[in-house]
Amino acid sequence: MSIDTMELDTAGKVAAIPIDEIDVARPILFQQDTIGLYFDRLRKEEPVHYCRESYVGPYWSITKFDDIMAVDTNHKVFSSEAKLGGIAIQDMHSVEGALELEMFIAMDPPKHDQQRKAITPAVAPSNLLLLEPTIRERACQILDDLPIGEEFDWVDKVSVELTTMTLATLFDFPWEERRKLTRWSDVTTAAPETGIVESYEARREELIECAMYFKGLWEQRINEEPKNDLISIMAHSPATRDMPFLEFLGNLLLLIVGGNDTTRNSISGGVLALNQNPDEYRKLNDDPSLIASMVPEIIRWQTPLTHMRRTALQDWEIGGKQIKKGDKVVMWYLSGNRDDTVIEQADRFIIDRKNPRHHLSFGYGIHRCMGNRLAELQLRIIWEEIHKRFAKVEVTGEPERLFSNLVRGITKLPVRLHAR
Repeated sequence: MSIDTMELDTAGKVAAIPIDEIDVARPILFQQDTIGLYFDRLRKEEPVHYCRESYVGPYWSITKFDDIMAVDTNHKVFSSEAKLGGIAIQDMHSVEGALELEMFIAMDPPKHDQQRKAITPAVAPSNLLLLEPTIRERACQILDDLPIGEEFDWVDKVSVELTTMTLATLFDFPWEERRKLTRWSDVTTAAPETGIVESYEARREELIECAMYFKGLWEQRINEEPKNDLISIMAHSPATRDMPFLEFLGNLLLLIVGGNDTTRNSISGGVLALNQNPDEYRKLNDDPSLIASMVPEIIRWQTPLTHMRRTALQDWEIGGKQIKKGDKVVMWYLSGNRDDTVIEQADRFIIDRKNPRHHLSFGYGIHRCMGNRLAELQLRIIWEEIHKRFAKVEVTGEPERLFSNLVRGITKLPVRLHAR
């Protein structure tokens, strides 16, 4: 099936498509930001939906909050194993010439639990307390260097820079080469259609380059005293120090993407959401204490990773539909986060929600995002420091979005700053 570009969809066009022909896997729907029309219809008419034909093969879409929770918390029936297809709608090893990576997010217990447990201390609350002054200092440096009254790209100057600085700190990565982390994150989730890589072979070569770079850092750290950075933790932990090469690379890329995409796209998405909802921006300016509830609302609203996928290990019923053993089951977090039967006024961006953390963006169950508090910390700090300096971050043009059905990315966002 083609994943080529198409005309912009409208509610009328979407309503006219026979329900069994709806295919929400097409990346163009996310790039054009029309995917919400499709999810609205599926939630209302067929919340557990089977797509027979698509460029990623047949798959089930789970679109409502409670059904997504039921799948996400049932790892005994719904597997994340890479050899069964992994965690994304496109099978992990389906592309010819792709590296057969392994990573703990694409493992089932007990191996998943052992590796995750080994790495968790890097983002534990005690370590985040130590990181906070560093993140704040770097956020201040980024914001103080921005021009007032001139148009610039918020994604490049702020979102990418802050998350890259934080990642470099977590890895204790050579500072002057930190933008390599951004590039490797982009390449990890890129297909040739995105324009980020020319071919899957080029992607493979860049990921091997990434692996060799980190192998050098690993060899340094394994011969030093253990420290709190992620490479040192993996090099010294019994659960991770003897990983095969492709498992080592897979886990590195998981940590790079996990540490980059969620926060980076939420920083950009928050600026866009506030501009699209000026009453909420006024609320924030009047009461900066609302940053605490605004941060999780931004993460819900943006939903930086649109979905996670599982493979059924046995026949199972969800929402009155019979899932067969071996079926691909896609939990659309972006749709669940707009389910107004669970989240009041789910289709509105409201920075003072009563229960703002009740969202699906970090997943649930054994695979819940281990860096969720770090993502919230970075967003809280950047907004606290923005509020001190600027009356408004004004969006001056249309955002450019990533051609991807996995990462809900904003690639460019033109803005102009207004001083306080």
